[in-house]
Amino acid sequence: MKMPVALLVLLALCNAIKVNGEGNYLQCDHNPTLQPRPHSVSILEFGAVGDGKTLNTIAFQNAIFYLKSFADKGGAQLYVPPGRWLTGSFNLTSHLTLFLEKGAVILGSQDPSHWDIVEPLPSYGRGIELPGRRYRSLVNGYMLRDVVITGDNGTIDGQGSVWWEWFTSHSLNYTRPHLVEFVSSKDVHVSNITFLNAPAYNIHPVYCSNVHIHNVSVYAPPGSPYTVGIVPDSSDNVCIEDCNISTGHDAIALKSGWDEYGIAYGRPTTNVHIRSVHLQSSTGSSLAFGSEMSGGISNIQVEHVHLYNSFIGIQFRTTKGRGGYLREIIISDANMLNINMAFSAIGDYGSHPDDKFNPNAFPSLEKITLHDIIGKNIIMAGNFSGIQQAPFKSMCLFNISLSMSSTFSSCWSCSNVSGYSEMVFPEPCADLKNSNASLCFSILMRPNGRGGSGAIL
Repeated sequence: MKMPVALLVLLALCNAIKVNGEGNYLQCDHNPTLQPRPHSVSILEFGAVGDGKTLNTIAFQNAIFYLKSFADKGGAQLYVPPGRWLTGSFNLTSHLTLFLEKGAVILGSQDPSHWDIVEPLPSYGRGIELPGRRYRSLVNGYMLRDVVITGDNGTIDGQGSVWWEWFTSHSLNYTRPHLVEFVSSKDVHVSNITFLNAPAYNIHPVYCSNVHIHNVSVYAPPGSPYTVGIVPDSSDNVCIEDCNISTGHDAIALKSGWDEYGIAYGRPTTNVHIRSVHLQSSTGSSLAFGSEMSGGISNIQVEHVHLYNSFIGIQFRTTKGRGGYLREIIISDANMLNINMAFSAIGDYGSHPDDKFNPNAFPSLEKITLHDIIGKNIIMAGNFSGIQQAPFKSMCLFNISLSMSSTFSSCWSCSNVSGYSEMVFPEPCADLKNSNASLCFSILMRPNGRGGSGAIL
């Protein structure tokens, strides 16, 4: 009688987004239509020179200051024609489209004096890599509304090699910058752009709502230290789709603040939809959750993904003192190829910002469902290592088939974890063989945009 139950479980999972009737949706089901801006100017009109040598920071700043006057007139577009446009960090404005024509390359200056230095994010309390302040990102948006970065496959190149060298040699006084960062902004759209050689992160929406990232390519070489593709951070209503990402560390990483600072700030990452992406990570994870997750991460749907040539395929990270939660996450219809470890959930991952964290702030990890996943040339299936004082719960695996390339006597390693599994090969740990399938949850994306969870049986 076991097989009918398993089939019911799988059917419920596969149709989770349809359970609640018409009107249910996931974030990527509502692809915003970009309306032409009624006003447009070229960066050439502000004295910019696209020779790859002339510094154009002032030209970008002046152009955007001018276009700010059109915010209440339908907004405006800044057109960047073919050329190599060297610049330091600059800020965008609301109701603006930054359009990069085919052959247009915005180049980040390799002179650190051309990058502003700013205060740390309040949910982190300090720079991620070093105490104190941090370098401002190359392209920035702060408290903006309706801002677009798009084009005809133009490029933003951070020329990050010098930053990687400084980081590796411990020569930096401040945390490295990102390529694009939006802070406390709403209605953000990034599409049809290539991102290359970021000093650290490529796209970092933090404290944002309604973020759509579509059809972008991201690349940093395998040796680039801790370069990360897309990082939704304490943000909600996020769509990431049709993207190709290959980085030195994580391809996509969801975060929500660091220890006591993230707990105090209290803004989760929630209602995130990721689909139709190709992800590769040299030393990190194709798809990562945490380890900075003190504000909480929940209501996440990942589907139709290809993870390849990566150290870890899917990883959940946290540690004692982190607080927060990882819950109500469904990952389905994934193909893995050439992965060292397919799945990982770790309860002792990551450092602390300082000695002020609460060691008794135990994070919660529960209601995680992985289903319909195929893997080829996998070395180890999974490592689920929870926290003794706060074990990981409701880890559910369904219809997973991994073709192993190793001869390890055990393909799985588990401790301080409980869950349910059905139709999983190779056979998982006994910890994942709870007989109660009602432990497993599905996400119901409701018309009001707020995710909810319900038992699948």
